[in-house]
Amino acid sequence: MISLTDDGFSDADIHGLKLAFSQSCSTANGATTNPGLVAWAPANYRTGLQFNKGAGTPEQRKPPGGIWTGSPVDVKGKGVARSLDWHLATMASNDREREEMTYKLLESLPRSVLASLQRRMTPLLQFDVVGSLPTELSLLIFAHLPATSLLTCSLVSKRWHTLATDQALWRRLCHVHGWEWRTDVAAPTPWDGLGDADPADAVVREERDEDEGMGDEEEDEDEGSGEGAGDVVDFVGDDPVDWTSMPMNIDDIEAQALSHLLVPITPAVLSSSSSTTAITPISRITSQHGVSPRGAHLAPDYKLLHQTHVLLHNRFCQGAYRRRTLPCADTGGHSAAVYCLWLWTYPTGLDGRSAPLQVLFTGSKDRSVREWDLRTDRVRRVVGELHDSSVLSLCVSSDFAKSGDGEEALANEPSSAGLLVSGGSDRRVVVWDLGQDRLVKVLQDHLDSVLCVRVDSGRLVTCSKDRTVRTYGFPSLKPQFVFRAHRAAVNAVSVVGDVIVSGSGDRSVRVWNANTGALISTFEEHHARGIASIEFKPPYLLSGSSDMHLRMFDIVSSQGWSTNPDFNTIPSAAVPSSTSHAQDNIAMIPGQGTAPFFLHSSLTRSVADTPRPDANTAVCHACGSHGLAARREQERHTHLVRSVALGEEFAVSGSYDLTIKVWDRKTGALVADLNGGHTGRIFCVGFDCTKIVSCGEDQRICIWDFSHGIDISFIKL
Repeated sequence: MISLTDDGFSDADIHGLKLAFSQSCSTANGATTNPGLVAWAPANYRTGLQFNKGAGTPEQRKPPGGIWTGSPVDVKGKGVARSLDWHLATMASNDREREEMTYKLLESLPRSVLASLQRRMTPLLQFDVVGSLPTELSLLIFAHLPATSLLTCSLVSKRWHTLATDQALWRRLCHVHGWEWRTDVAAPTPWDGLGDADPADAVVREERDEDEGMGDEEEDEDEGSGEGAGDVVDFVGDDPVDWTSMPMNIDDIEAQALSHLLVPITPAVLSSSSSTTAITPISRITSQHGVSPRGAHLAPDYKLLHQTHVLLHNRFCQGAYRRRTLPCADTGGHSAAVYCLWLWTYPTGLDGRSAPLQVLFTGSKDRSVREWDLRTDRVRRVVGELHDSSVLSLCVSSDFAKSGDGEEALANEPSSAGLLVSGGSDRRVVVWDLGQDRLVKVLQDHLDSVLCVRVDSGRLVTCSKDRTVRTYGFPSLKPQFVFRAHRAAVNAVSVVGDVIVSGSGDRSVRVWNANTGALISTFEEHHARGIASIEFKPPYLLSGSSDMHLRMFDIVSSQGWSTNPDFNTIPSAAVPSSTSHAQDNIAMIPGQGTAPFFLHSSLTRSVADTPRPDANTAVCHACGSHGLAARREQERHTHLVRSVALGEEFAVSGSYDLTIKVWDRKTGALVADLNGGHTGRIFCVGFDCTKIVSCGEDQRICIWDFSHGIDISFIKL
């Protein structure tokens, strides 16, 4: 065994190496068959020169094939070890032999040397494949990663940080969720909006007024007394029109680098929120409260946008809100029960030039509609004298049908600010131009209270206690169809594109083709009692009922979740056989099967905590998870579910039991239970990604703010 010393190898070691290498070289070059070959002395491994013993002069050795056959050995030095590796490499005929020779050489070295070699070889074994690719190809690979993986990749190296924070990747992630960056970001306001404190001595009124926004349920003796199939649809209009040609959880904030999104709250901010003022005249709205744009627009930061939405989502899941109440009657608010509300964002502010501005419209039993500035909690405008009695429903839209799509050209084109549509117990449907601040038209076609109004895709849909649903062109307001299939008051409607969904006190939900007026599907006995509220976002339908339960399902696959354990099957979808739906071109006819209706897990548990399936569990066909067959009573509403709202991730419900509940849209799990805001029945709820708004019998308008302390000025609401 050759031992390495500080002075190099011994003379005996060098002599032995020379002899071994000379023999191997002679054998490799055919020295045994050619006696005339001159024996060469070992060469210097640095110069590659050899000395002829006879002449004593150095010569360059040029062996056949360009391989050194001589033994390059330094005189008594460590160069012998280096030369040995070189020599072994030249003797091996393939990579496998070189590997074996190298291993044997390494095996002869002490561990300290091996450790040093390992440290030197480690960088040679590490190769960043993704980072070495062109940027375009690297981004294509990163585009397949979720947001959490991108954040992790950004910590690997500078190159990966640059790739993982590319705006194109985060813009794609935001686009998937429908999150948009405001193109004109207004200057942030220091006001945090804490609002007035709720009185501690508030009590629930014992004597309650009748809820005018709810129709009577179907009486037992009236079952089956509805109009025939031929009376389902009436066309109303001055001229015949071919309507068939008319055209959808991160728990640790610091771990996700979200702490920088929080805005510190100063004592000045806290004290400024308690001040209230009187109503602002309409003539001073734009000059006094207009939003001043920034001098320079902020460049979109989609990573910041995504992280902010994640933080807001996390707050919804944790129920981390700050509640405030809008001013009451003595400071400019409503003087009676508030039946309805609608969140609206002016696309370019009220003056047509400033940044987008979000406001809240509310309708009340006091016969007025009020517009609230959510930055200051002040009334911006009072639209009065439109109704002779309670305002039961309202909506705002700027989704107008274009001329040529069955719409006539209007003498006065509506403003881009949008049109306000309200329905009341006086049987009126009133349309008001918000930009021009003028009355557009009053419709009085219903024979009883108008319970719900909705607008989408250039179409206005209304429903009433008179058991009918009516449609109009928008904004021409030309009558189109009348649907008469329900056997009780139609309490709610929802329209998206060419599909209209109606819910009634007869416990049924009906789906209509808005273009042809055809009845697509009927879900009889959808709830145990009358349906009070619905919202439709294809293909999902959410409904609330007098039976105190919610029910949501996919109308295409007939699968979903319910808070009612008695509903273990989905009712069959009765499709009228007398109507051909081939030309409807709407693929929303559920199958006739009776698939089990999913009852999800205990609503206070997360999906990860869901117990393993057993004999008492049912499987969700929509998401594949398992749910318990029974829910605890406190997780469900204990009274009529008066209002529902449906979003991309959550479903919100408001009830006569004075509570607002937030549900996971996919699983039906209870996310948050909001209470303490109202002392009377809740009539209406609405929400966006930053807040939930509610109103009710107690005249209160509550805002449950989940964005407190966060800069959301760049979020498009």
